[in-house]
Amino acid sequence: MADAQTLTDPAPYDALLLLSFGGPEGPEEVVPFLENVTRGRGIPKERLAEVGKHYFLFGGVSPINGQNRELLAALRADFAEHGLDLPVYWGNRNWAPYLVDALRELAADGHRRVAVLATSAYAGYSGCRQYRENLAEALAVLAAEGGPELTVDKLRHFYDHPGFVRPMIDATLAALAELPAGLRDGAELAFTTHSIPTAMAESSGAPDDPARGTPGGAYVAQHLEVAGLIADALAGATGVADRPWRLVYQSRSGAPHTPWLEPDICDHLTERQKEGAAAVVMVPIGFVSDHMEVKYDLDTEAVAKAAELGLPVARAATVGADPRFAAAVRELLLERAATERGEPAARCGLGALAPSRDRCPVDCCPNPRAPRPAAAGA
Repeated sequence: MADAQTLTDPAPYDALLLLSFGGPEGPEEVVPFLENVTRGRGIPKERLAEVGKHYFLFGGVSPINGQNRELLAALRADFAEHGLDLPVYWGNRNWAPYLVDALRELAADGHRRVAVLATSAYAGYSGCRQYRENLAEALAVLAAEGGPELTVDKLRHFYDHPGFVRPMIDATLAALAELPAGLRDGAELAFTTHSIPTAMAESSGAPDDPARGTPGGAYVAQHLEVAGLIADALAGATGVADRPWRLVYQSRSGAPHTPWLEPDICDHLTERQKEGAAAVVMVPIGFVSDHMEVKYDLDTEAVAKAAELGLPVARAATVGADPRFAAAVRELLLERAATERGEPAARCGLGALAPSRDRCPVDCCPNPRAPRPAAAGA
């Protein structure tokens, strides 16, 4: 069975698409962007302007597009270094460059079989199936225009890939080193990710996933796996074997009466200060880059809460455009290509959970509102 280091052939793929969330790049774009994000929910513009205050604090510019440009450059550099002659395109769900335009461009360039990397590492509706619904919608637009038929395959979840986990380990060690020396051994870890409705979490994953239907479903199980891997690595690197850690949540945006995953990071910091924690390192394992939900919800809101509490905190960086993550994308692409050719290929993953499957089943991470067509699955 070939391993990731020996695979070199991207066939049948002739392009890679980087698929992300998107974000505004100026104050005038904030409300239209939020209208795209919340389309169909009937939220008035006045409310969107209030929600947009986070963006206005940063000049109306979300960091995500700039960070995707950095990742795009890192992917192209890694491909070139390893002799992989495969163009890389970029499209977003909610803002320019839009997904449908990216597919239109790569089709015009003659590409027909596309591997897709979504910038979300875990199972779940918002992080997986919704991207597949976006792909189906964009492909339908191109078909209605009389465009060529495209085949798109979404690369598997990469939460447990060494190229994702190991940069997070190093980032956590670096954040720990930012604390005063006398606090480091007593510092706790708060692994953060996006809160989602508990019902959505419990339905995350494939129907045959043992975590499906359990508290948190595959979404929480996969995050706990990553958190445990990082905590174990930190214990080995620092010699502190019993460092407390917990998976906590941020960025809740739903109705107050709907149960969402808890505790919130700010509530967690309050609790840990009351219990006498020396310091807390916040580790945003749920995010690929330092975009708005990291810059505001952690670096602004959570840091302000910690200062109010007198609790020392540090925040680990996300993987961003780390060369190891770019290499992981190449490995995932080549692994999937070999599988599509009917050749055996090792599936790289850390931890006890088996690496995710290539094709999501029909009832994987169902739409919580109404069923919609989804591409790149069974």
